[in-house]
Amino acid sequence: MNSWKEYIKSIPTHMDYEGQARAEKLSRVIITLFGVVGLIWGYVIQQFSQTIYILGAGFVMAALITVPPWPMYRRKPLDWQKPQQQPAVTAKLKKKK
Repeated sequence: MNSWKEYIKSIPTHMDYEGQARAEKLSRVIITLFGVVGLIWGYVIQQFSQTIYILGAGFVMAALITVPPWPMYRRKPLDWQKPQQQPAVTAKLKKKK
């Protein structure tokens, strides 16, 4: 049981900013391409339902590719500066206690 919790906690759940932009752009491209192909195919065979199915497949594919934080979306993490408390704020907090 403990190993499962550790395994779940070890799974990365974040993307960096550039990874988010890359994922968004990729999802838009995938959905647009599937929409255009679906529209053309649906027009050729005169079945609007085929257009919807193809577009739905594009949504599923885009979600599988862009929603999980794959390693390609975590290449450039930001190094955050550690917070520093200012002496005046610390003094005010001590007085209130």
